[in-house]
Amino acid sequence: MLVEGALPAIPTTFGALQHTLSSLLLNCNTIKSLTQIHAQIITNGLSHKNSILVKLFHPYITSGSLSNAQRVFEQIEYPSPNLWNQIVRGHARSKTPRKSVEMYNLMEAAQAVPDGFTYSFVISGCARGGLVREGEQMHGKVISNGFCSNVFVQTNLVNLYAAGGVGSACRWVFDEMSERNVATWNSLIAGYVRNKEIDRARGVFDEMPERNVISWTTMVAGCAQNGRCKQALVLFREMKRANVELDQVALVAALSACAELGDLKLGRWIHSCVFHFRNQAVLVSLNNALIHMYASCGVVEEAYKVLLEMPRRTCITWTSMIMAFAKQGRGEEALRVFHWMQCAPASEARPDEITFIGVLCACCHAGLVDKGRNFFQCMNQVWGIEPRIEHYGCIVDLLSRAGFLDEAYGLVQTMPIKPNDAIWGAILGGCRIHKNVELASRVAKNLVLELDPERAAGYLMLLSNVYATSNRWQDVSIVRQKMVEMHTKKPPGRSWVQIHGVIRDFVADDRDHIHEYSIYEVLVDISAQAKSEGFEPDNLEVLLDI
Repeated sequence: MLVEGALPAIPTTFGALQHTLSSLLLNCNTIKSLTQIHAQIITNGLSHKNSILVKLFHPYITSGSLSNAQRVFEQIEYPSPNLWNQIVRGHARSKTPRKSVEMYNLMEAAQAVPDGFTYSFVISGCARGGLVREGEQMHGKVISNGFCSNVFVQTNLVNLYAAGGVGSACRWVFDEMSERNVATWNSLIAGYVRNKEIDRARGVFDEMPERNVISWTTMVAGCAQNGRCKQALVLFREMKRANVELDQVALVAALSACAELGDLKLGRWIHSCVFHFRNQAVLVSLNNALIHMYASCGVVEEAYKVLLEMPRRTCITWTSMIMAFAKQGRGEEALRVFHWMQCAPASEARPDEITFIGVLCACCHAGLVDKGRNFFQCMNQVWGIEPRIEHYGCIVDLLSRAGFLDEAYGLVQTMPIKPNDAIWGAILGGCRIHKNVELASRVAKNLVLELDPERAAGYLMLLSNVYATSNRWQDVSIVRQKMVEMHTKKPPGRSWVQIHGVIRDFVADDRDHIHEYSIYEVLVDISAQAKSEGFEPDNLEVLLDI
C-alpha cells in the first residue's frame, strides 16, 4: 500500500520501470501519490504507452479528478469504447454535463462504436444539464442504432423528459418500455412532481408493482412542496406502517409538512428518529428542517437547542434561527444570533438576502428602529447585497409601526423598485396604529387602482378600520360600499388545531364544525388566561357589520 510521501526508488531498466509504476498505480490510494506517479511517467518518457496510461486513467476517474483524467485520456492513442464510456460518464456527473455530449461527438468522429452504456451516460448528462434538445438528438440515435429496448437507456430518457418538463414525451417513453425497474417508475413520479402534477404522480405511485424509499420520499416531498401537507403526512404514516426504512431525505420532507401544519407531536417523533443516525453523519438539511419545524410550532427554545448541537451549520441554519426569534418578537435574541453568525467560520457565516429579511423582521417586531436603519444601509455598503422589494417592505413596516410615517412614505416615493401591495399595506397598518387618516386615504387610492378585487379586500377592510378608529363612520360606509361594487370580500382567517393526533382546521365563528364545543371551550380558556396576564383587547378592531 502506497502511503503519503516520496515514491520508492525507481528502477533504471525500461521493463522494470514499467512493472514498478504499474504496481504502484494498482496500490495507489491518494491523489497526491497518483500525481507523483504521473510525474514519473512523464519524466521517464512513458506518456505514449497506452497500457500504462489506461492504468493511470482509471484511478483519476474513480477519485473524481476529472481534469487530470481528461489530460490522460487525450494522450491515449486509440481509446477503447470502455475508456470513452468512462470519460463520457465522468463529464455527465460533473458540474459541466454538456461536456459529455462533446465527448460523445468526439467518440463518433474517432469512429469508436457507442453502446448502451454510452447512450445511458450521455442522456443522463443531458438530463442533469437540462439539455433537452441535445437529449432529443441522442434519442434519435438510440432509435436508429437499435438501443430502444435497453432499460437503462429508456430510464434515462424518462429522466431527461421529466427534468425538461416534456410530460407527453416522458409518458410516451415510459409506456413504450417492455421492461421497467423501480428506478423507471421513480423517474416518472419525479417528473410529474417537478411539473406540479401531484394527482398524476399519485396515480403512478399507486400503480407501482413495488416501491422503495425513493418512491415514498418523492411523493411525501412532492405533496409537502405543493401545499398538500395533510396528504404528505398521511403518506408518511403509510410509509411507516409499510416498514420502509426511513432515510434522512424522507424525514426532511415530513418535517416540512409538520412545520406547515404545526404538527409538533409528529415533529418530535421524527426528531427522536434522528438519534438512529448517530452512526452516520446527520445531514445539515435535516437539522435545518428540525429548526424550521420547532420554530413554526412556536417552540423556539427547542429550535435553539438543535442549533447549539449542530457540528456544522450553513447560512440556512443561521437564517432559520434568526427568523424563529424574529417571529416570536424576540428581536434582541435574533440579532445576537446574527452577530454569532458573523463570528462563525467563513464557509457558513456569510449572510444572504434572506438573512437580512430575517434581521429586518427582527428589528420590526422588536421596534428597534435605529438598528433597522443601520442594517438596511449596511446591506449594500458592507455586504454588497442590493435591497429587494422584501427588504423595502420590512423597513417600511418598521418605520410605519414606530410612527415615522412621513419617512416611510418618503422612502417608498424614492424606491428604485415599484412598490407592491405589501408595502402600501404596511404604511396603511401604520396609519391605523397612529390614526393618520389623510395618509391612509392617499395610500388606499394606490391600492384600489392596482389590485384585483380578491387581493384588495383585506386592505380595504384595513382602511375601513382606520376610518373607524377616528369615528369617520361615513367614510367607513363608503369603503364598505366600494367593496360591494367591486364584488369583493375578505376571506376568513383560518386556524388549525390538533385533536387526538389529527390536524383539523376551522374559521372564525365556525358554528358547523364537528368539534365546535371543544374549540370554543379552549378559546374561552385562552382569552381568560390572556386577560389575567394583563392583556387589554382593542375593541375598535371589532367593528360593526354595516
